[in-house]
Amino acid sequence: MKEPSTGLARLTGRRVVVTGAGSGIGKATAMLFAREGASVAILDLNYESAQATAKETGGYAVQVDVSNEDSNAAAIEKAAQAMGGIDGVVNAAGIMIVGPLGEVPVSSWRRTLDVNLTGTYLTVRNCLPWLNQAPDGATIVNIASAAGLLPNAPGLTAYAASKGAVVNLGRALAAELAPLIRVNTVCPGMVNTPMADGFRANVGNYALKRLAEPEEIADVILFLSSLQSSYVTGATLAADGGRSFH
Repeated sequence: MKEPSTGLARLTGRRVVVTGAGSGIGKATAMLFAREGASVAILDLNYESAQATAKETGGYAVQVDVSNEDSNAAAIEKAAQAMGGIDGVVNAAGIMIVGPLGEVPVSSWRRTLDVNLTGTYLTVRNCLPWLNQAPDGATIVNIASAAGLLPNAPGLTAYAASKGAVVNLGRALAAELAPLIRVNTVCPGMVNTPMADGFRANVGNYALKRLAEPEEIADVILFLSSLQSSYVTGATLAADGGRSFH
């Protein structure tokens, strides 16, 4: 397992909303950002998990259903008030429903799009008034998936479609929100979280022959949220162990 960074203060003074931060990539990102000096708002549907991450990071726990317009707006308002503004967003909330095309209910298709795509859109939209006021420019990092770049396994129709849409949403946002706000997208391959259960045997399709740890994806998100990537916007970065080219 990757050893956690001790922090280089690369986000000192930054105020960042992280959705899906109760577990997985979102939690690893919130913890890394806190070590790097950021104030973090921990948004998650599971409030107990959000509270646990907030306790570890000194951040602010807020319960949210990112796909619900009212819930999302209220959560972002709480986060902005708690931190005194918002300078960055990491959209890590997501779900994956697996099953053959003819067997997955239309309601599951819609729920997948609602959380993964509409949830990302609503979070950005609701954060926008504060992001536009960020004194040193703002950043948005959306988490898509390698499956959104190259679907290569059965049963992922809804998930791959939603994550492919997140990739193009990021490009459209980057074009619209520049130059004040940089928008980039990260496409992880399989990560060592419960979402990878049932697919771990597919690691042979990866050039690096292993799953990523959540902390490794958090490092990529940190790069795109810091001044180290000050001339990067509209990029889609595949952090997938070589899956999408192998």
